[in-house]
Amino acid sequence: MEGNYSKNKFFLVLALLNMAATLVKGQGTRVGFYSTSCPLVESIVSSTVQSHLQSDPSVGPAILRMHFHDCFVHGCDASILINGPDTEKTAPPNLGVRGYEVIDDAKAQVEATCPGVVSCADILALAARDAVFLAKGQKWDVPTGRRDGKVSLASDADNLPAFTDSIEELKRKFAAFGLNAHDLVTLVGKW
Repeated sequence: MEGNYSKNKFFLVLALLNMAATLVKGQGTRVGFYSTSCPLVESIVSSTVQSHLQSDPSVGPAILRMHFHDCFVHGCDASILINGPDTEKTAPPNLGVRGYEVIDDAKAQVEATCPGVVSCADILALAARDAVFLAKGQKWDVPTGRRDGKVSLASDADNLPAFTDSIEELKRKFAAFGLNAHDLVTLVGKW
């Protein structure tokens, strides 16, 4: 029963992230954005994620968590991937985020095929979708065409849900994104 509950929770998180991933601050995303400029991007990302999952199955949920953390701060702009001494990556809520090597590997492979075309934000969104699908979850079309964020500050991650937040604080944080108490329980598991 516990395994089924965890798996169901994982897929509910996926559905909510899918919804969040499509709300990309009016960037003009659409399914098939790279169909002519980089038609192999989705297969490249998928095969990269699959390769990493074969050697470490725990990286799938890690990629999904990374995508959630990215989307919750400034929208799905890959600002969590920016390196530096005071970036989102170094913020306390993100110190346990893993899977960067998967995104780096996918980006390197995409760049080798289509240099300067595909955003890291799209690679992260595609990788999260593929991680879920490869864990026997559903697959969905990911609108692409996101632009990468250029700013990443550790203080921006202060709005991420924390295990020390009260229920009221968590509800406030989720409400700011149009999410309700059900979404909160699904994503955080606290009530």
